[in-house]
Amino acid sequence: MNLKKNQGLRGAAVVLALIASAYSGATFLGHSTAQQTAPAPDNEYMVGATLWQQTAAEYRALTYQSFNYARLLFDKDLKTMRRNKRRRAVVVDVDDTVLDNSRYQAALVLRRNNYGASAFTEWCRVAEATPVPGALEFLKYAHAKGARIFYVSNRRQEDKACTTENLKKFGFPDVSDETLLFRTDTSSKEARRKIVEQKHRTVLLIGDNLNDLAQVFERKPIAERFAAVDQLRNEFGSRFIVIPNAMYGEWESAIYEYRNLSDADKALKRRSTLKDF
Repeated sequence: MNLKKNQGLRGAAVVLALIASAYSGATFLGHSTAQQTAPAPDNEYMVGATLWQQTAAEYRALTYQSFNYARLLFDKDLKTMRRNKRRRAVVVDVDDTVLDNSRYQAALVLRRNNYGASAFTEWCRVAEATPVPGALEFLKYAHAKGARIFYVSNRRQEDKACTTENLKKFGFPDVSDETLLFRTDTSSKEARRKIVEQKHRTVLLIGDNLNDLAQVFERKPIAERFAAVDQLRNEFGSRFIVIPNAMYGEWESAIYEYRNLSDADKALKRRSTLKDF
């Protein structure tokens, strides 16, 4: 059976599991639908963003644009004579930078579940996240031109094997224990970026979250995130490439002021943050 047909069958099985669980109380993505003791979260606000990633040709255009531009920057660096003889590196995030997790986000909406580490591990083990448009082609190109590819992700260590399987299934280059730098004791990626810099020269950093690019963006209020972007404006389209992701990210945590709010309070915070005329 070819890969595309097999993926379709497995994807259909996931959808059937979602439908069946709604009527039988079966467990899907780590959550039981039977006799829930707490109100199910209302994730309806995520529908538009998830649909945009899954159905908007504009999203595909933006990701192709991002990786096409990354190739132009990489080629420019190849033509530059440098005294630094360290091997070039391209540092990428994994989730919704090179692998599309919108099906997991859709499952959260349809099942009215919140994100959970165990549930996300179940999604990882399915190993069906498809490449973000343009990501695979660019990383193959950069690797063929001599760059090391480092996948710096906040997936947990226990997710490394299934992530390796997922990346290799689609032919992502340079996938190994050395190049998959996953979360250990902190979500900050700064220490892992420094590990890459010990032996390599990072040409590009690519991610869907500003935290994927530099420590200065971490856990900042909205105004300070804006100010940090303005301060580093020359890095964007020069060394930093941002992949669009309206489904989730640090931007949403900043709206909630990094507090553990109830779903009702989050909804109020989202509405009160809107600016109208």
